[in-house]
Amino acid sequence: MALKGGTRFSVRFEDVFPAGCMLVPDSIVEAQDYNEATRTRTPAVDKLTGQRVWSVRVSDMDPDLAGRAREVVVKISAPVQPVPESSAPFAPVEFEGMTVTPYVGQTGRLTYSIRATGFRSSAPARASK
Repeated sequence: MALKGGTRFSVRFEDVFPAGCMLVPDSIVEAQDYNEATRTRTPAVDKLTGQRVWSVRVSDMDPDLAGRAREVVVKISAPVQPVPESSAPFAPVEFEGMTVTPYVGQTGRLTYSIRATGFRSSAPARASK
């Protein structure tokens, strides 16, 4: 089986964020692409859908991350900027239409680019016993 670079794999929200996630306040911004040749930034466009791309920062609520970074960026492809249903800081959200793209990062470790088609408010995840 041959996979091309940039292959997106569908995933369930529960598999990526089993303990849920919280929207970081003021974290939805338009993603930017950087052109090395011209040294300019332009609004990012999804290569598959042609839609604008928005970066959304969330805090992963997984208790196993104690002592490690919890902030994750999820990119949403949408024609307009997504707006959270709640104005409360650190509101729980659930992403829809999620995909991951694995790649080797600058440190040589496997990492993932996470994308979604949208998000909605959700009830806070309950801690498992």
